Amino acid sequence: MKLKHITPILNVSNIVESFAWFEKLGWKKGWDWGEPPTFGGVCNGHFEIFLCQDGQGSRGGPMPRHVGDDDTGGVWMSWWVASPAEVDATYQLALDQGLIATKPPTDEPWGVREFHLRHPDGHTFRVSAGIEEQ
Repeated sequence: MKLKHITPILNVSNIVESFAWFEKLGWKKGWDWGEPPTFGGVCNGHFEIFLCQDGQGSRGGPMPRHVGDDDTGGVWMSWWVASPAEVDATYQLALDQGLIATKPPTDEPWGVREFHLRHPDGHTFRVSAGIEEQ
């Protein structure tokens, strides 16, 4: 088997609100299906994530109570950006947009700078860059 690409599918409680959440980070709504829509995709460059309202997988638990509380389930995904400076800029953008970061930008011992971003349905995104890419 030779893969062409992989597209993750996230279970969301409200696809319209999820489109808006991703748009706050610069993603674009690529398409939707159904009336009202229950399936669709968000795009960033040549990357795409499918969103499925109330189907195909599961969501995480309630929002974390404090910074660092990532242990509530949902899908985890790594988003790799070009540099540690872009990690910091994306973190600030997320805060400015009222999104929840459960871990601030941190230089990890494995050579990566990252922060954790929490989707309202409990999915966690690790926004990362190699420290050597400074």
